[in-house]
Amino acid sequence: MSRGWVRSVVMLVLIYSPALPLHAAPPPDADPVLAPWFKSLRQPKTGISCCDLADCRTVQYRIVNGHYQAFIGGEFSRWQNPPYQWLDVPEGSVLHRHDNPTGEGVACWAGGAIICFIEGNGT
Repeated sequence: MSRGWVRSVVMLVLIYSPALPLHAAPPPDADPVLAPWFKSLRQPKTGISCCDLADCRTVQYRIVNGHYQAFIGGEFSRWQNPPYQWLDVPEGSVLHRHDNPTGEGVACWAGGAIICFIEGNGT
Protein backbone atom coordinates (compact mmCIF):
# COMPACT_ATOMS: atom_id res chain seq x y z
CA MET A 1 0.00 0.00 0.00
CA SER A 2 1.31 3.42 -0.87
CA ARG A 3 1.58 6.21 1.69
CA GLY A 4 -0.58 8.44 -0.49
CA TRP A 5 -3.41 5.91 -0.46
CA VAL A 6 -3.23 5.47 3.31
CA ARG A 7 -3.14 9.24 3.81
CA SER A 8 -6.22 9.60 1.56
CA VAL A 9 -8.15 7.01 3.56
CA VAL A 10 -7.24 8.70 6.85
CA MET A 11 -8.37 12.09 5.51
CA LEU A 12 -11.69 10.64 4.32
CA VAL A 13 -12.31 9.08 7.73
CA LEU A 14 -11.58 12.40 9.45
CA ILE A 15 -13.77 14.37 7.05
CA TYR A 16 -16.74 12.01 7.09
CA SER A 17 -16.68 11.03 10.75
CA PRO A 18 -17.96 14.07 12.66
CA ALA A 19 -19.86 11.65 14.89
CA LEU A 20 -16.59 10.42 16.39
CA PRO A 21 -15.66 12.44 19.44
CA LEU A 22 -12.31 14.16 19.45
CA HIS A 23 -10.49 14.39 22.74
CA ALA A 24 -9.20 17.72 23.93
CA ALA A 25 -7.79 18.64 27.28
CA PRO A 26 -10.31 18.92 30.11
CA PRO A 27 -11.07 22.46 31.24
CA PRO A 28 -8.88 23.67 34.10
CA ASP A 29 -11.85 23.79 36.48
CA ALA A 30 -13.27 20.37 35.51
CA ASP A 31 -15.29 18.76 38.27
CA PRO A 32 -14.62 15.00 38.34
CA VAL A 33 -17.97 14.48 40.08
CA LEU A 34 -19.67 15.52 36.82
CA ALA A 35 -17.67 13.08 34.66
CA PRO A 36 -20.28 10.24 34.81
CA TRP A 37 -23.02 12.61 33.60
CA PHE A 38 -20.87 13.90 30.73
CA LYS A 39 -19.96 10.33 29.77
CA SER A 40 -23.66 9.37 29.76
CA LEU A 41 -24.41 11.77 26.90
CA ARG A 42 -25.24 9.95 23.65
CA GLN A 43 -25.80 11.33 20.16
CA PRO A 44 -29.54 11.16 19.39
CA LYS A 45 -29.23 9.59 15.93
CA THR A 46 -26.47 7.05 16.55
CA GLY A 47 -26.27 6.40 20.27
CA ILE A 48 -22.51 7.01 20.07
CA SER A 49 -21.01 8.85 23.01
CA CYS A 50 -21.27 12.61 22.55
CA CYS A 51 -18.26 13.31 24.58
CA ASP A 52 -16.66 12.99 27.89
CA LEU A 53 -15.40 15.69 30.17
CA ALA A 54 -12.74 16.55 27.57
CA ASP A 55 -15.10 17.35 24.66
CA CYS A 56 -18.13 19.02 26.19
CA ARG A 57 -18.18 22.44 27.73
CA THR A 58 -20.70 24.73 29.30
CA VAL A 59 -21.65 27.41 26.79
CA GLN A 60 -23.71 30.52 26.42
CA TYR A 61 -26.79 29.79 24.36
CA ARG A 62 -29.86 31.55 23.09
CA ILE A 63 -33.01 30.78 21.14
CA VAL A 64 -33.37 32.56 17.79
CA ASN A 65 -36.48 31.98 15.67
CA GLY A 66 -37.31 28.89 17.70
CA HIS A 67 -33.86 27.28 17.31
CA TYR A 68 -30.93 27.03 19.68
CA GLN A 69 -27.68 28.82 19.03
CA ALA A 70 -24.54 28.22 21.08
CA PHE A 71 -21.43 30.36 21.35
CA ILE A 72 -18.52 28.08 20.50
CA GLY A 73 -15.12 29.29 21.61
CA GLY A 74 -15.66 31.08 24.88
CA GLU A 75 -12.78 32.25 27.03
CA PHE A 76 -12.12 28.86 28.67
CA SER A 77 -13.39 26.50 25.96
CA ARG A 78 -9.98 25.00 25.02
CA TRP A 79 -11.52 23.29 21.97
CA GLN A 80 -9.35 22.79 18.93
CA ASN A 81 -10.02 25.48 16.32
CA PRO A 82 -13.28 26.89 17.70
CA PRO A 83 -14.93 29.52 15.48
CA TYR A 84 -15.52 32.03 18.35
CA GLN A 85 -19.03 32.79 17.17
CA TRP A 86 -22.70 31.93 17.60
CA LEU A 87 -23.62 28.77 15.71
CA ASP A 88 -26.98 27.19 15.01
CA VAL A 89 -27.41 23.94 16.91
CA PRO A 90 -28.61 21.22 14.52
CA GLU A 91 -32.01 19.95 15.69
CA GLY A 92 -30.68 16.39 15.49
CA SER A 93 -27.96 17.27 18.02
CA VAL A 94 -30.31 18.44 20.78
CA LEU A 95 -30.61 16.06 23.72
CA HIS A 96 -33.89 16.63 25.50
CA ARG A 97 -32.67 15.88 29.02
CA HIS A 98 -33.72 17.47 32.27
CA ASP A 99 -30.88 16.16 34.43
CA ASN A 100 -28.20 18.71 33.53
CA PRO A 101 -26.17 19.10 36.76
CA THR A 102 -24.29 22.14 35.47
CA GLY A 103 -27.40 24.31 35.21
CA GLU A 104 -25.88 25.86 32.07
CA GLY A 105 -26.07 25.03 28.39
CA VAL A 106 -23.64 22.28 27.36
CA ALA A 107 -22.28 21.79 23.86
CA CYS A 108 -20.06 19.04 22.53
CA TRP A 109 -17.86 20.31 19.70
CA ALA A 110 -16.01 17.83 17.50
CA GLY A 111 -14.99 17.72 13.89
CA GLY A 112 -16.05 21.32 13.33
CA ALA A 113 -19.64 20.71 14.43
CA ILE A 114 -21.89 20.76 17.48
CA ILE A 115 -22.57 17.05 17.88
CA CYS A 116 -24.62 17.32 21.09
CA PHE A 117 -26.35 20.13 22.95
CA ILE A 118 -28.20 20.19 26.26
CA GLU A 119 -30.19 23.21 27.39
CA GLY A 120 -29.41 24.66 30.80
CA ASN A 121 -31.91 24.17 33.56
CA GLY A 122 -30.90 27.07 35.76
CA THR A 123 -29.91 24.97 38.79
